Amino acid sequence: MNFQKIEDEALHLSREERAQLIQRLVLSLEAPPEEELRSDWLLEARRRAEELDSGAVQAVPGEEVMKKARALTR
Repeated sequence: MNFQKIEDEALHLSREERAQLIQRLVLSLEAPPEEELRSDWLLEARRRAEELDSGAVQAVPGEEVMKKARALTR
């Protein structure tokens, strides 16, 4: 499928569908490569694990976090 055909098809979508398509296309340009994301998340997980192991931070139960988050959204 060539660019002109894709453009023609896209222009026949509803306004909402075009907005969704635009959003997905823009996000695809901004997103780092998947391998980079994996590497970044692995480094972050290691950093957090080290903080927990060293006692620099204390873990907070998920239920408590959700309770606080719900209170903030009210």
